[in-house]
Amino acid sequence: MLTAATNRDDSRLSFWLRVREFAVPPSMIETATARRSVGDWVGACAAAGFDVDIDLRAVRRTRGRELAARVRADLRHLAPDLLRWHMPRIAPDGLLRPGLTIALARYDPPELESHCSRTDSLYLVARTAPAWADAGQRISLALWDRSHTGPPAGRHPHARPDRRFRLDLHRHLWDARCNDELLIRSGAVEFGVDFGSGTPAAMATGELPAGVVGGLSVGPERPNSTAYGGPITRAVAGLPELPDGCAVGTWAAEVRTLIRADGHPGPVLVRLGARRRLVVGVASGDGDSPELVVHHQFPRGSVSSLPILPEAATWMLPDLELLRAGAITVDRLHPLVAQALRPVGVPAETRSAVGSSVAPGSVECRGERHRIGLVDGVLSALDHDPDELRREELLVALTGTPLPCLQVIDRAHRRPDCLAAVRERLNHGDIDGALAVVEELLGPAAALRDGALRDDLEAVARRRITYGLFRAGLSTPGPWPTEAHRLRRRNRGRSHPRLATTR
Repeated sequence: MLTAATNRDDSRLSFWLRVREFAVPPSMIETATARRSVGDWVGACAAAGFDVDIDLRAVRRTRGRELAARVRADLRHLAPDLLRWHMPRIAPDGLLRPGLTIALARYDPPELESHCSRTDSLYLVARTAPAWADAGQRISLALWDRSHTGPPAGRHPHARPDRRFRLDLHRHLWDARCNDELLIRSGAVEFGVDFGSGTPAAMATGELPAGVVGGLSVGPERPNSTAYGGPITRAVAGLPELPDGCAVGTWAAEVRTLIRADGHPGPVLVRLGARRRLVVGVASGDGDSPELVVHHQFPRGSVSSLPILPEAATWMLPDLELLRAGAITVDRLHPLVAQALRPVGVPAETRSAVGSSVAPGSVECRGERHRIGLVDGVLSALDHDPDELRREELLVALTGTPLPCLQVIDRAHRRPDCLAAVRERLNHGDIDGALAVVEELLGPAAALRDGALRDDLEAVARRRITYGLFRAGLSTPGPWPTEAHRLRRRNRGRSHPRLATTR
């Protein structure tokens, strides 16, 4: 019998396997990458299911050319498919966390722009729709500042960037220029992923090209392996027992990065699930290996004002967990993630396309084996002549029992064996992939009959209309939830707090 800890690990691994299989399909990655490689960042966003609410001309007019150029440079190097890969998700289906605003970059006003306030920072943000308006798991890109109240921020329930879910300090999770940082900042060596004897030299020495780290221009000073790959921090005195998957070994370096970015000299709050909290800091000193300090007697009334360690820094990268458990191969990862994490000496396996359930080739009908296949784009019974099929259809209309061949075809139209795979694709916004599965089974010219499959496709169409009305500011959420609904939502995922608030 499996232990409770093993059950939790299996649940988390199966959760992320499900996300990696359906959330970001290979076709989306290929199209978005091709468009980004030629400088078409708008096309890349469209291919990855992003809506762009950014007017660069307005930014140049109100904020100046220099800041507009910085925003444009980030958008040109934004990998929207990579951002979708690393977006926070919720259990049990692995859908995007709804109603969320995530800061991707912070732009402080240039010193030469006198008409801009020194404290008036601009943020590049990614937003997910609230649950009632979600359709296709679409994400919107926008710019936000503290004085902005108009659309689209005015239509979003949480327009302000979330303190807990932020990626402005983790550009390697969305900026193609910072992809090399992923190996170091994820602590891959410390977490037990075997990279063989050929560990890249950049990992050993920390010598990486100059660029941008954490939204701050730092020139040649990039995160080094000493800070992010040092001795495991569980040996710190007073560190309590933590849930599996905590990236404890990188906390000290990430806390120091957060303190430097926000200018907050005090400790940092670490949220471990729905109820657990931990206040940590770093020992004084500017060495390459910061030491983690746990604050046990911190005043409770001051905890809410502390900066929060981002979720991206709190938990271990899910891809590393899957690799370490042998649940996934490197070739099934996002290409940019695989490029950073591919173990040296481990052969890459060919990504196997997730195939659909094809139509049965033969059916037992009247004591014989009859064939079923596609004819003129429609699933048909091949061993029955048209006159016989018309008579059988008339018999069915008069409440008779159809032939076994027709029963199989009717079941394939109403509730096929591949319905679960179709639903997964529809839930994650892969409408093209879902339709490809349906067409492979029923044929491109098939007319869907009443049943679960047609109901699911119609529900997706209705939700797209709702999402369009939400984007246009023409719809509002339904009635406020009752106390029973609030209680169920509050208790949802209590048995698995890690999955309920997972990245």
